[in-house]
Amino acid sequence: MALGKSPAALVVAIGIFLSRIAGLVRDRVFAYYLGNSVAAGAFRAALRIPNFLQNLFGEGVLSASFIPVYARLRAEGQDKEAVHLAGAIGALLGCSVTLLAGIGILAAPWIIDVLAPGFDAPAVRDLTVHLVQIMFPGVALLVMSAWCLGVLNSHRHFLLSYIAPVLWNAAIICALLWSGSRNPMTDVGQTDIAIDVAWGTIVGCALQFLVQLPLVLRLTRGLRLVPSSKSSAVRTVLRNFLPVLTSRGVVQISAYIDGVIASFLGPAVYAAMAYAQTLYLLPISLFGMSISAAELPAMSSVIGSEEVVKEQLRKKLVSGLKRVSFFVVPSVVAMALLGDVVIATVYQTGQFKHADVMSGWLILAGSTIGLLASTQGRLCSTAFYAMRDSRTPLYFACIRVLLTAVTGYLLALPVRSALGLSSTIGAAFLTGSAGLAGWVEFLMLRRALSKKIGAFAVATTLQIQLWAAATFSGTVGFALKLALPEMYPILTGLIVLGVYGLLYLGVTTAFGFGEGLAIRKALMRHRR
Repeated sequence: MALGKSPAALVVAIGIFLSRIAGLVRDRVFAYYLGNSVAAGAFRAALRIPNFLQNLFGEGVLSASFIPVYARLRAEGQDKEAVHLAGAIGALLGCSVTLLAGIGILAAPWIIDVLAPGFDAPAVRDLTVHLVQIMFPGVALLVMSAWCLGVLNSHRHFLLSYIAPVLWNAAIICALLWSGSRNPMTDVGQTDIAIDVAWGTIVGCALQFLVQLPLVLRLTRGLRLVPSSKSSAVRTVLRNFLPVLTSRGVVQISAYIDGVIASFLGPAVYAAMAYAQTLYLLPISLFGMSISAAELPAMSSVIGSEEVVKEQLRKKLVSGLKRVSFFVVPSVVAMALLGDVVIATVYQTGQFKHADVMSGWLILAGSTIGLLASTQGRLCSTAFYAMRDSRTPLYFACIRVLLTAVTGYLLALPVRSALGLSSTIGAAFLTGSAGLAGWVEFLMLRRALSKKIGAFAVATTLQIQLWAAATFSGTVGFALKLALPEMYPILTGLIVLGVYGLLYLGVTTAFGFGEGLAIRKALMRHRR
């Protein structure tokens, strides 16, 4: 099934696409004013720390624990019980994250010492602590925004929730433009910009939550935010919540282990990794998240005999994996062969120079190792969550974290140092080791899922054709990049990446892939 033939996935993809484009614009403006400066590294580190709570309690956990129960109640016609469930979970979440946010503000100095120990210079540490304390209150608002997303997704209202982050990005962009026009491009000026942008994130958090709230209240008439665990549905969500929370926490711990290791490579490399991560996460969010988010309510609502449920899950998984592969395979090739063009197109401006582009390309190339595995693994985890099995993904996530921590530390620090390699190469080793661990996790997820519902896989022939089409198109794009004269990075990107994308689409359409044909038909309908 093509992405265009799945209305829910298409709507989610549109929302994520718009929010990610806004995120790229935000990062471009951020790069213009802050580049890979010390202030940029401090801000990136500070933003990741309160985001730990958002990611821990937010969309991923709620999607896995709340949506399956809420969607099943609605499918069975128990609307009143569903509304009670939404109110109880919303109240419990709000109380929990508000308390944790307060603790985070007070404990910020110790949190920085644990999660960014490499930022030992007093000026860098003090700035990072201050930024964390400013941004922590926004965590509660972002988590409640994720609660709104869970309710709206269960009602198949996908667009608003996934487009809401555009407002968050817009608030940060406005703060950057306002502060950047008032402050000089000195160390002190960039520090002031970072502080102003931190306040802008708080405004963005509030906007992201408030824009969704009216529709949530309309869909859940009679909603009361009262913390309660008396309902069996609430207790089911809470039972699922803990292992999913732990699983999500393990993934976040993996990201923060990477952050701890990266902090010893210096603030500039830390900032460079953050820029690369934004691009790396784009296909995961746009394709993996859109397909997984659309399929979770559908998988959770399947009713019938055990064999019927298994058959439907297999069909949805194979269909989803095909769509993921069609879009992610060319993303991997583009980032590996044309990563400098991608980074220069998005970031090369102002304080972000050509040397920063080349450093980012190296780090981005390391990230591509696990891109396909991470995206497919998200879909497999979704199937487990739909079956209300949150413990299996947790077990495999723990193995992934252990592998990432051990191999990442060894390669990025002692091995790199022994070989006399640069800190940038250490960052590439770090992202590459995380990618290898992602493949281990995906293969274990697929094997365990096959034992539950039967064997499923994307045909080998199709995979070979996709990689061949992407490699051929990438080679042509690489040759075109070398042949073009020096020009403005955005213009180079439009030409090289445009030719690459059109060539890949043309080759896959010639091979008769459903996704390529569906896109061509959609474009022809739009033209008519």
